[in-house]
Amino acid sequence: MTDEPLVLGIETSCDETGVGIVRGTTLLADAVASSVDEHARFGGVVPEVASRAHLEAMVPTIDRALKEAGVTAKDLDGIAVTAGPGLAGALLVGVSAAKAYAYALGKPLYGVNHLASHICVDQLEHGPLPEPTMALLVSGGHSSLLLSEDITSDVRPMGATIDDAAGEAFDKIARVLNLGFPGGPVIDRYAREGDPEAIAFPRGLTGPRDPAYDFSFSGLKTAVARWIEARRAAGEEVPVRDVAASFQEAVVDVLTRKAVRACKDEGVDHLMIGGGVAANSRLRVLAQERCEAAGIRLRVPRPKLCTDNGAMVAALGAEMVARNRAASSWDLSADSSLPVTDPHVPGHDHVHEVSKENLYS
Repeated sequence: MTDEPLVLGIETSCDETGVGIVRGTTLLADAVASSVDEHARFGGVVPEVASRAHLEAMVPTIDRALKEAGVTAKDLDGIAVTAGPGLAGALLVGVSAAKAYAYALGKPLYGVNHLASHICVDQLEHGPLPEPTMALLVSGGHSSLLLSEDITSDVRPMGATIDDAAGEAFDKIARVLNLGFPGGPVIDRYAREGDPEAIAFPRGLTGPRDPAYDFSFSGLKTAVARWIEARRAAGEEVPVRDVAASFQEAVVDVLTRKAVRACKDEGVDHLMIGGGVAANSRLRVLAQERCEAAGIRLRVPRPKLCTDNGAMVAALGAEMVARNRAASSWDLSADSSLPVTDPHVPGHDHVHEVSKENLYS
């Protein structure tokens, strides 16, 4: 037996229906139902398709997670859910489900931030987060540098993408190369057999007068697309593997260079990398090399915990319970643009007075 909080987390910000269960910082279950195949024919995520997929997968995925964890819903100490940012319709499905379960069980509800959850998930693999921690989050929707003094209450943005996020650029270049969707894994695979120095693609926002910590991948995306179009127009073969490797190198070079610089400037000796693009093999290698050279300790969760999942939401929810943070109100709503400065959406002291009985059976 343990007094560590047992929390179920629900993640539906995009196309993954994720349900995780953690006890303290120990992962008990990580169930995911993905609708990526339903979006592949469109070349990207379709919000309405994602919302409907979440609705269909929610209850079976929760049941699967409870079975995997070997616990019952009555055993839970709280329900955590991604309240934002993300796709509005997809978020609403998760928030509505979390409210229903929390009300029926008479348990506290915690609406948490998707980005803060990506940081907190590292606790499930490497133990408690150092305070402060610098976090580089890279995914299809976000490229952010964040400084976390307290993951439950104090997360400060250092820099962010001003146009295309890194993962979005991967998807678009994969489409130009006719490699399919999602682009991240397939670009990574082709790049392993290519030359990263074959083509000198640009590094955005790396000039002396550019913002030190912001990212821009739109210019890179355009440069790669034009290079490919020029080769095709000339009737020449496109060296797909070299293009993939050179493009990938341009992305991870900028990401790691700016992250290490932020750590040095802020005097932080830990860098955490999360988000779907953190599964990229070259990003992991280059980040490790540069962190070791700078005397910075690198923390990167295993690939499955980098992509969207319920475990990361449960991890942050458990931290909220452990630190006695206020639960969310029953009028909690989805916020597609929830700022990372709000790691969770608190409520009022009386929020759970209406939920005295356990209605779940």
